[in-house]
Order: sequence, then C-alpha cells, then structure tokens
Amino acid sequence: MKKKVFVIVFMVVLTVLMVIAASGGDTAQEVSDDAQSNLDTLWILIAAVLVFFMQAGFAMVESGFTRAKNASNIIMKNIMDFGIGSILFFVAGFALMYGDSVAGLFGGTGFINPTNIDTPVNILFQTVFCATAATIVSGAMAERTKFVSYLIYSAVISLIIYPVAGHWFWGGGWLSQLQIGGAGFIDFAGSTLVHSVGGWSALIGAKLLGPRIGKFRKDGTANAIPGHNITLGALGVFILWFGWFGFNAGSELAADQTLGHIAMTTNLAAAMGAVSVMFISWMRYGKPDVSMTLNGALAGLVAITAGCAAVSMWGAIIIGLVAGVVVIFGVEFLERKLKIDDPVGAIPVHGFCGAMGTLLVGVFATEGGLLYGGGFGLLAVQAIGILAYMVWTLITAFILFKVIKSTVGLRVSKEEEIMGLDLGEHGSESYSDFVLKM
Repeated sequence: MKKKVFVIVFMVVLTVLMVIAASGGDTAQEVSDDAQSNLDTLWILIAAVLVFFMQAGFAMVESGFTRAKNASNIIMKNIMDFGIGSILFFVAGFALMYGDSVAGLFGGTGFINPTNIDTPVNILFQTVFCATAATIVSGAMAERTKFVSYLIYSAVISLIIYPVAGHWFWGGGWLSQLQIGGAGFIDFAGSTLVHSVGGWSALIGAKLLGPRIGKFRKDGTANAIPGHNITLGALGVFILWFGWFGFNAGSELAADQTLGHIAMTTNLAAAMGAVSVMFISWMRYGKPDVSMTLNGALAGLVAITAGCAAVSMWGAIIIGLVAGVVVIFGVEFLERKLKIDDPVGAIPVHGFCGAMGTLLVGVFATEGGLLYGGGFGLLAVQAIGILAYMVWTLITAFILFKVIKSTVGLRVSKEEEIMGLDLGEHGSESYSDFVLKM
C-alpha cells in the first residue's frame, strides 16, 4: 500500500515539475522576445540621436565653407530646420509618409497624433531623417537668401515634399510595389529618398536665387570665394561621418548581425570617396584640395546609403571611388556649364552622388545586381525610382521657390549681402571681436 502511495505521489510531483518546466520554457521565450524588442528600441533611439547630431555636422560644414559674416545665419537656419521640421512632421508629415496609403501616393491616417499608427521611437527616427533632407538646401543657398523665405521652404519640404516622396517607397506606396524581372526598388537608407530630394531642391533653389555677388566674372568663369574656417568644415565632416553610422545602420530598425556589415560598407565608401577625390584634385589642380577631399568623404557616404545592406564591401569601395569622380566633375559642371553657385557643394554631393549611388545598387547588389547575374531588372527599377523622385522634387521645388520669389522674395538686398546676413538678418555677429572681411 505504502509503495502504491509513493508511486502515485512521485508521478504527481513529476507531472507538476514537467508542467512548471514547460511553463518556464514559454516564459523564457517571452522574456527573450521582450529583451530583443527592448534592444531593438534602444538601438533605434541611439541611431536617432546619432542622426540628430548630424545637424551639428551640417551646421559646421556650411558655416566653415562660407564666409564669417554669414555664420550666425547658417546656424539659425540649421536649428530652425530641425525645430520647424519636428513640429510639422509630427502634426502631418509622418501621417502623409506612413499613414494608410491613398492610391499609393500618400498616407491618409495618423494626422495630429501619429502615435496612433506607430511608436514614438520610430516617429523620432523618421523625424531626424526629415530634418536631414530639409537642411541640405541651406548650404547651396547660403550667403544671399532671405531668412523668412528659407523658413517657408523648410516648412514645406518637411510638411509635403519629403513625406509624400517617402510614402512612395518606405511608406508602402506605389514604388514599393513596383517589380521588374522580379526585382524591386532598393534605397535602404535614402540616397535618393533623402539626399537626392534635398539635392534636387537645392538645385532649383540655387538656380532661381542666382549666384553670390562676385562669384562669376564678366566672361562667365567662376571666381573662388573661400570659406572662412576649413577646420570648422572638417569638424563638420567628421561629425557627419560619425552620425552616418546611425543613419545607415539605424535603418535596419533592429539590433541584429546585419549592423556590422552596414557599418563596414558605410565606412569603406566614405574612405574611398575621400581618397579618390584627393588624388583626382591633385592631378587636376596641382595640389590635393582640402575642401574638395572633405566633400569626397561626404560623397561616398551619400552614395553608399542606398545599397549599404545590399552590396559587398568591395562593391562599397567601388561605389565610393565613383562618388569621388562624380563630385569633382559635378562641381565643375555645376559652375562651368549651369552657372549655378553652390557654396558648399551640396548639389553634387547629395543630388548627383545620391542618384549615382542608387543606380549602382543595380550593378553591385549581391542579390539581383547585374554583376551577380541578376540581369537588368534591378538596374531598370532603380532608374525608374531615381527619375520619379527627381521629377517630383524638381517640379514641386520649382513651384515652391517661384511662389516665394514672386511674393516675399528669395534674395536679400545687395547691401545686406555685402554687409553679411548675420547683421542684415539677425542684427548680431558670430565673431564680434574680429574685423570681418566683406
């Protein structure tokens, strides 16, 4: 009898232990899932902060590459890009970009309170991207733009131009559905969607605005107008390079093993961009050009942003090399042929290299790229995406800047431009204890 009782008790205890073990396994899995989710959220937040810090990089590059009398104006425009952009993108921009799709063209839900359709950390991450697209224009239109006109432009790109463009691909719009030969569009972190949108807007703005006083001689040749602080510009480039690891790797939106590959391709393309520009400028101009080399690093970063997760590390090096060539000859083409004055090289770096980097994904992507036996499908869909974004941005930016020019005006007076926008627009100086060169 005692033996039977013992066996029964033993079986009951064993069953209870098995149930507890099974339950514990489920709990462990739940804990593991929660831990991964928390880790993903933490990484996205860190990446968002890194991209936010890029605003400081843009401010340093633009102010360093322009004259001292306009430094405060540059800083003011950069902080307002983020300030105005953050509010407007929260109120409506995020909804237009990520709300439920309306005919594949724009989002239609999530207005006023986008936390109804996504998490705060994702909204923040997309906000800093929106600010990047808006601030690209600041450098190309530096030293002669009315501050109020710039505020209007910054508001419109944050509210309409960028969010609608973003919806087409990242928001589930028509471009995300497009397939050619089984291949879909690839723009992982925004070579075209972010940088070319900013670059094409800058192209229109700088063209309608006109060159700075003294930029072109009577015979049409360009006159160099050096920036006031190349050291400040270099600091800005290093800050941007640093922040770009968040820009590209953060776009994975998860803390996983892919981050290392993305970070490596990002770094290699930037490094090769700088190296190639150094040698090309050395051969063309007789000396290795410092400011051009700094822009070479940025060109490599912009170019690799589309394919940082899709190409091999050697593919990234080649893309960086090509970016160096594009930025050198892009600057010359802009000045000599188009007669457009871009004080910091924003149009070649972001517009030209953004488009080129997106197109080269069709060649170097390890899955579907032309060099890897994928045929021309991916190359074709990349070209369509580039063209679509270029047309959208050129048309909307032209309408925007034309309206501004015809109403409040785009350009400051000749006297204000000569005196400097710091005093003319803000009544203060960045270097009040120094005698400024007009």
